[in-house]
Amino acid sequence: MIAVDQWTGEEALLLRSVRRQSVREFAQDLGISPRTVSQWQRNKERVCRPAMAQILDTALAQCTPEEQEAFRVRLAALRGETDGAAAAAVAQSAPCIVVSHKFLPVYLGERLGSLYAAGTPRPSGPAGLDQRVLPGKHRSAQSSTVHMYACGVVVVHLEERQRVDSFTDLAVWRYRSYLTDRAWAGERITGLLEQHCADGQVEASPDPEYVLSVYELREHAWSGAGLDTALQLLATPSVLVDRQDPANIVPLGAGVEDAKFRDGWAHPEALPFDGGASRGVAGWSGISYHPQPDERALTINQIVALELDVQALWALSSHILHIVEDGQDPVMPREYSWRFLRGAYVRLTTARPTETAQHRVMREAILTTSELPDRLRAAQDALRDSNP
Repeated sequence: MIAVDQWTGEEALLLRSVRRQSVREFAQDLGISPRTVSQWQRNKERVCRPAMAQILDTALAQCTPEEQEAFRVRLAALRGETDGAAAAAVAQSAPCIVVSHKFLPVYLGERLGSLYAAGTPRPSGPAGLDQRVLPGKHRSAQSSTVHMYACGVVVVHLEERQRVDSFTDLAVWRYRSYLTDRAWAGERITGLLEQHCADGQVEASPDPEYVLSVYELREHAWSGAGLDTALQLLATPSVLVDRQDPANIVPLGAGVEDAKFRDGWAHPEALPFDGGASRGVAGWSGISYHPQPDERALTINQIVALELDVQALWALSSHILHIVEDGQDPVMPREYSWRFLRGAYVRLTTARPTETAQHRVMREAILTTSELPDRLRAAQDALRDSNP
């Protein structure tokens, strides 16, 4: 049995991490307020009172053997202990195969009309948005598609298989390719607009402002706490590289990645999601996922479908909020007014009768880390004020 001499916010958050629970789920299981968990995130050195320590002791005792072992290893690393058992359980950087999914959104508004009409209809995703697709024809991606949403947004999706010797190598490739992929996406969308415009004269599409990545971890040698760290690094790779010069991304230095594995590193704002048959981590800049050979497991297609809609709505709400920031009243076509955003918000945030527990945890983790629900509410309010 693992004994924690003194529980602080840091140990409590470590327990939440190994249990792979959201703030709300962790608080509910412990019978405490989510605000308490948030306070631990703001002040990790805060010492828990005896009653709270007893609650945490009980929660730790109720963990599975695998979760308890992961907690023990990461607690030892947190305290700087290197006993033989803990050291043997800590993984190291190693080669692996991942499938990268990049999402590049851009808002076009009414300019999308003729291009949308030329696309192939596609079933609506989790948010219920009407969409059509055209081939992306990316020069190196295994698959590339241009998803066009009737509300005026384009999301380019690139799927690329990568064999890498380390996550540092993957992080360097990721950030270096973002610049070229954004420029390519802008050119590709412009080319499609010209191709499907009646007179062939169109305003060039802006390049997407950002890229969000989803990584599916395929062939690898990690397990237990090592796999947890691997998924954390996949979701938040910025800790491995120097990004001061976007045109010259370089590794932070030799040994940084191995140190992250040795310490059982986890980003404080990343949310693990795990339904028992699969494991993943949602972060601000990316998602990582490790599927299990189980018919109950989430499929990567379910995550991709959610991210497509999330990025489309992020681009749409950002367009509306930018207008507000410029001191103007946002005006949208009636069919895409605040009621449209309200409907999308409800569909994304409400559990469905057929939704599995794994899918719900994944959906909530992605929505929480993306902060999309807050943006949708703000955009709704702005449209309601200017278009009652």
